[in-house]
Amino acid sequence: MRADRKSKIVGTVWGLLALNTLGSAGARTVVAIPRSLIQMVTMGALVAAFALALAVNPRARIRPSAFVFLLTLLLVPSVIASVHLEVGFGALFRCFRLALFVGTLWLLSRWWDGGLTFVRHHIRMYFAVLVLVAVGLAVAPGTALPEYYGGRLVGALWPLTPPQIGQYAAVVIGLTVLLLLGRRTSGAAAATVIVPSLVLLAMTHTRTATLGLVIGLVLAIGSLVLTSSAARRFFAWSVLCATVAAVVFSSALRAWFLRGQSQENFSNLTGRAKVWDALLSAPRTAGETVFGTGLGDKSFDGLPIDNSWLAVYHEQGLIGVTIVAAIIIVLGGVALLRPPSLPRACAIFLIGYCALSSYTEVGLGDASAYLLHLALAASLLVAPAPAAPLPTPDSPRRRIPLWARR
Repeated sequence: MRADRKSKIVGTVWGLLALNTLGSAGARTVVAIPRSLIQMVTMGALVAAFALALAVNPRARIRPSAFVFLLTLLLVPSVIASVHLEVGFGALFRCFRLALFVGTLWLLSRWWDGGLTFVRHHIRMYFAVLVLVAVGLAVAPGTALPEYYGGRLVGALWPLTPPQIGQYAAVVIGLTVLLLLGRRTSGAAAATVIVPSLVLLAMTHTRTATLGLVIGLVLAIGSLVLTSSAARRFFAWSVLCATVAAVVFSSALRAWFLRGQSQENFSNLTGRAKVWDALLSAPRTAGETVFGTGLGDKSFDGLPIDNSWLAVYHEQGLIGVTIVAAIIIVLGGVALLRPPSLPRACAIFLIGYCALSSYTEVGLGDASAYLLHLALAASLLVAPAPAAPLPTPDSPRRRIPLWARR
């Protein structure tokens, strides 16, 4: 199979993985889409991704990856806790989905070389999702800005919640800004992606995504400051603009950040703290404490958990929390040990964004967009293979056996 055709197939596989993580529960759409049909599309995308990855890598040649190895270990507590049929067959189905997701990453690891190819695949896929959101906003603004979400932007053509749209917009903006600083894209192309994504991010009123974007970019650009004059200029101008905006638009920024909530509601994180306290105080057996209760819908007593660490503790126990913490620590440690470069900066942005978002979002313990972001970071941190030394005139010539001379 030709190299360019393989590259296109690998990009398609990455896009299918992103499609699988879009989820099946969200806002109301212009045309009601049955949840079963959405699940069929997303799960079918994952099966197709695995099949294509296996077709393009039939001998299952893989590259060693601590990240994917730890994800494989995460399957152990997931399966152990899910085999109890009291939690339903849905838990075993989610384990199968996670296994396919991890298996596809193993097959794709052959092409992880520390380059920016997968960054471009990532931006294309999630920007396409944002274009779909923008089309829905133009076609049905009333459906895209519903009252039951407080006027926040949702997906009118595909059921996407404001936090999902904010996450995709923040990641697309951050990665595109870094490509622009690294002179891997033009200013016009970057503006075409960044400007509409910023507008959609602002319309979602998603505080977690906004803070994750800002802090992730600060960490990423900070890693380039000593080696890139463009990064130093961008950092200085960003600090100046942020200071001016904080002084001039302080009241507007505060109103946007509070989203019309009271100070008390904001302090308990829109009711999340009550769910967290109830989850931590609930009685558990020793097995549930160690292995969890099995993969579920990331809720407790019918309410969303909205915290990756507590969701992992609830569903995969202390073992799951330990493995997920090891994933973040390993990726962060490897990023710190790599020399300054644009791929390293992109990886630092993704790790920082996912680590901050884990406080109010779920996804680190199951097949999700957050795990795909971290998989992209892992692909960027792979050390490139050393080049083979060129032969010199003084190098001893390798003898060719008689049987091989014909």
